[in-house]
This record gives sequence, C-alpha cells and structure tokens, in this order.
Amino acid sequence: MSARPLVKSLKALARRSRRSMEQQVRELLEDYVAERRSVLEQIEAGWAAQPRRPTAEQVDNWIGAGRK
Repeated sequence: MSARPLVKSLKALARRSRRSMEQQVRELLEDYVAERRSVLEQIEAGWAAQPRRPTAEQVDNWIGAGRK
C-alpha cells in the first residue's frame, strides 16, 4: 500500500471520529500495543502453567509441523 491511500484513509477515519490525524494514529497505535501486550501476557501465563518448559528442539519441531 502506498502512503497516499493510507494517509487519505487515516484522514477520513479521523474526520469521522472528529479527531486530528495525529490523535487517530496515536489511538490506533495504543490499541495495537494493548492488544499485543494482552496476547503476550496470555502466552506468559500459559507458560507459567506448564509443568516444564519445552526444549528448543521441541519448539523447532512444532514450528516445522506448522509450516507443513
């Protein structure tokens, strides 16, 4: 996606939300960071609940299986 359609889209979204483009971008980034943080916290909680941590070889095998 080139910058021009992205900027137009952001401006339109900001206009509909009655915000400046800067405020709109800031909100989008804050939402993204909050969502990512939540996912990471869920992953870490899952790891904490595991009786033992997987080995690097096990993780590599899982990644390989997921790519097939």
